[in-house]
Formats: sequence, structure tokens, C-alpha cells
Amino acid sequence: MRSRFDEQLTELNNTLIEMGALIESAIAKATKALEAHDTQLAREIIAGDDIINEKEKEIERLCLKLLLNQQPVARDLRQISTALKMITDMERIGDHAQDISELCLLLSEQEYIMNLDLIPKMAITTINMVTESIDAFVRKDLELAQSVIDRDDVVDGLYMDVKKDLIALVRSDPDNSEQAFDLMQIAKYYERIGDHAVNIAEWVIFSITGIHKDTQVL
Repeated sequence: MRSRFDEQLTELNNTLIEMGALIESAIAKATKALEAHDTQLAREIIAGDDIINEKEKEIERLCLKLLLNQQPVARDLRQISTALKMITDMERIGDHAQDISELCLLLSEQEYIMNLDLIPKMAITTINMVTESIDAFVRKDLELAQSVIDRDDVVDGLYMDVKKDLIALVRSDPDNSEQAFDLMQIAKYYERIGDHAVNIAEWVIFSITGIHKDTQVL
């Protein structure tokens, strides 16, 4: 019985990794589409969101199967419930990649009013945070989960830098305000992706320790 349960847990972990790869790719492609004014790639990401949503449903089914067909102990319950929490944030990350892609389409025929260096830096940081938060769950790595949480300050700092630059551009030329708002929204989506990665990491810590945000839960 336990060996079958462990096999299903391994299947769950592998499927989480697959969903993680999908959202990591979506963020990277959305960034490339933004930088290159690539409307075809942007549309590809928007269409691909359905695949991410289907992967979320697959993981939900795996978790329910584990809960209904097996007899999980407290440690197992933490792992399964964490997976259910994680996929909510992972699905939202996919949504934000889609949101960025939709704005890419809106801006596709416009010359950018600013250098986009900071936004790709946000993308790289958030992709790493997402990847490592999922790795931390699979490897049960408390230190790696904490390092994801600690890096949220880096993303927040980059977002504030983008915001400051855009405000300065609008002040110098109010005609820039519409695109500045769109670019600030894009930066905000990356900042939110970082927040979702932190949420995942916090649930990973719970899966290992039973503690969520300093509160003993299970």
C-alpha cells in the first residue's frame, strides 16, 4: 500500500515539475515577445494558457485520488495540501504571462519610450524564483524555499526603479503617459509573479515543518 502511495506522490511531483516548466516558459516567452515586438509569440502564449489550466486540473485530480484512495499521515497530508495550494499560485503566474502578452499586442506597433533593461531583469529573477520554489517542494529543501522568499526584495526594488523611471518620463512629456501606464502594468505583473513564487515557497516550508507564516498548522 505504501509503495503505491509513494509512486503516486512521485507522479504528483513530476506533474508539478511539468506545470512549472510550462509557466517558466510562458514568462520567458512573454518577455521575449515584449522585447522583440513579437506578436506571433505573444498570441502563442495566450493560446497556451489553456494547457496550463489543464495541467492544474490534472494535479487536482491526482491530489484528490491520493486523499480518497490512500490513508495519508500528517506529513503526507501537508505535502498534498501544499500541492493544491501551489497550483493556485502557479495558475495565476500563467495568467500573468498571458496578461503581459496581451499588453505586448497592444504595444506591438509602438516604439518604446524607455530602455527595457530592468523589466527583463525582473523576468529572470522571477523565473528563477518560480523554478526554485517548485524544486524546493520536490527536494524538501527548506533553505532553498527561504532563499526564494528573501529574493522578493530584489523584484520589489526593480519594480520601484521601473516605476520611478516611468514617472520621470511622464513628467518630462505627458504624451508618454498612456504607454507609461502599460509598461508599469507589465512591471506590476512581474512583481506579482514574484509574490506568487513567495507564496509557493511559504507553502513549501509548511509542507516540511507544518508551520505557515510562523503559525503551526499541521
